Amino acid sequence: MSFVAEFNSLPFAGLVRRAQTAGQTAARESLARSSLTLTDFAQLISPAAGELLEPLGRRSQALTQQRFGKVIRLFAPLYLSNECINNCKYCGFSRDNPILRVTLSVDEVKREAAALKAQGFRNVLLVAGEHPKFVSNGYLRDCVAALHGDVPSVSLEVGPMETHEYEPLVQAGADGLVVYQETYDRTIYDDMHTAGPKKNFDWRLETPERAYSAGFRRIGVGALYGLADWRYEALCVAAHCEYLLRHCWKAYFTISLPRLRPCAGEFEPLTHMTDRDLVQLICAFRLMFPDVGLVLSTREPAKLRDGLFPLGITLASAGSHTEPGGYTGAGKENIHQTVRGRIVETGASEWAPTNGNATNATGQFNIADERPSHEVADVIRRLGYEPVWKDWDAALMA
Repeated sequence: MSFVAEFNSLPFAGLVRRAQTAGQTAARESLARSSLTLTDFAQLISPAAGELLEPLGRRSQALTQQRFGKVIRLFAPLYLSNECINNCKYCGFSRDNPILRVTLSVDEVKREAAALKAQGFRNVLLVAGEHPKFVSNGYLRDCVAALHGDVPSVSLEVGPMETHEYEPLVQAGADGLVVYQETYDRTIYDDMHTAGPKKNFDWRLETPERAYSAGFRRIGVGALYGLADWRYEALCVAAHCEYLLRHCWKAYFTISLPRLRPCAGEFEPLTHMTDRDLVQLICAFRLMFPDVGLVLSTREPAKLRDGLFPLGITLASAGSHTEPGGYTGAGKENIHQTVRGRIVETGASEWAPTNGNATNATGQFNIADERPSHEVADVIRRLGYEPVWKDWDAALMA
């Protein structure tokens, strides 16, 4: 049985009602437990539990330090391509957005990785839109192989694949895969994804299991907050992670908590998640999953990130760019627009970068925390934590 079957049978309607209506007494009882159920999790993300942020935060911080120590692992996204065949209303890379696009060559990817390595990064996430004409399985394999010798930890955030398509990427040196379901609400998912292979909800939902079968040792999941009700999304992520921990127990899992950011297409969020809601959710996830990594990206502003770091975060991006070539200007000679898979001469784009970015390609979304990586590392140290640039090497598995 895959998670799709379990997902279809879970009593989410009742859990969401509990998440909306649980009283403070029930929330306190769940807060006191050492092992939580989905019902407990629902109570910890309830409005009543929102009045318990201080004890929630203390418990989450203590549990995180007990399981992970006072460290925060740093990584950087490296965008390979902003080409895409999917139409996703909320994404800057959406196929029909007349943005400035580029796909980096393998040598250009190596230049970008070298710049990140010079900053200290030894953990890189390769990101690309889903377009087999520009971002083939062979291209991804070549990019991973080219970086594997210099970058100890290479992860991927790319279009879902079959298990046999993932296997060459693992063999080339990729050790992690990140895949967000975006939204677990089938109706909203269908409305948001109007064209392309991403329309298949179940196919995407089963991706972590195929990745596990292919041999990835780290797998990241999450929802994109701002599409469906955040409590419903959080319950679905928790159920998904609980299933994966039971059935894919040899892998290490992380949960990301991205909130929608402005992007090309000017999509407006359908729902709102406040900063207090985000704090509450981080703490609830930590209590539910003491040993799962919690990821915080540069989608959040600097001041908020500094406050969130000690509450349960174990992995954070820093100094990020969401456009291909953002670190060195690689690919700027090949900027173009794409119409129906065909490269056309660059025309005017209302979403052309205006902030002097290095490459002029359009990014996936606007970054909120624009501090360079060394400043983020300094803040982490001032908070009493240690920024970790490297915690893995393939030699450990030799």
